[in-house]
Amino acid sequence: MQFGVIFPQVEFPPDPAAVRDYAQTVEGLGLTHIAAYDHVLGANPDRPGGWKGPYTYASSFLEVFVLFSTMAAHTARVSFLTGILILPQRQTALVAKQAATLHLLSGGRFRLGVGNGWNEIEYGALGEDFHTRGQKIEEQIEVLRRLWAEPLVTFTGRWHRIDDAGINPRPSRSIPIWFGGHHDRVLRRVARLGDGWIPNYRTAAEAKPALEALDRYLAEAGRSRQALGMEVRVPFGDGNPDVWTARVAEWAGVGATHLDLNTMGAGFRTPAAHLEAVKRFAQAVGVE
Repeated sequence: MQFGVIFPQVEFPPDPAAVRDYAQTVEGLGLTHIAAYDHVLGANPDRPGGWKGPYTYASSFLEVFVLFSTMAAHTARVSFLTGILILPQRQTALVAKQAATLHLLSGGRFRLGVGNGWNEIEYGALGEDFHTRGQKIEEQIEVLRRLWAEPLVTFTGRWHRIDDAGINPRPSRSIPIWFGGHHDRVLRRVARLGDGWIPNYRTAAEAKPALEALDRYLAEAGRSRQALGMEVRVPFGDGNPDVWTARVAEWAGVGATHLDLNTMGAGFRTPAAHLEAVKRFAQAVGVE
């Protein structure tokens, strides 16, 4: 199992030195990867009709491709995962270009985690249709992989038309695409199209029904879980290392390949406090 961290987006200042120190410390501890959440816009909860969601306009989010490019420039080994990029609200060819550039300039240290998102206001502001996002994402995956693999692409679909064009430079290999989400349609999509799955269950026991369904869909697709990565998350909680090690053992028992510590929501007020929590976790799981 590989151990990483969730970059504490909403609790971290937009300070280039702090971002550099975070990435270098994570790498120095021997952790293998950094994941980051994605949002472009936040809504006003006091808008007419109200608004409910885990994030608002007051929640700080550094743009993930720029964030990871900055981190990659200051590190040599740690890898990066968008966990997840809300793909249907972004232009596919532009994402292909951004992902290929990050892949090349980081030396291949990038996985593209994608999902549908939940913020209809954000979709509207970006000029995209919230209600067709599940259908669109499958076409997007095909377009991404073709743009990464082929110098010239001709493609006509419901959402895309490419007339004998391509991106340059292309990545040295296809960039791994991991899917986030729990809906049955997402599990079917993971089985058919995914290099990995990013569930958001707190425990392996909670994930059991979804894992059983995923195994069925993988068998239907002629695949097995051995060919699929699974990235899970463990909250810092109250900082009890016994809880962390128990969670690690549980997730390892159901085939998780990557596990991330999430330090958000634990009351940390400074980058240094977040990093101290990461150090404690690395020691507890035997990474440091």
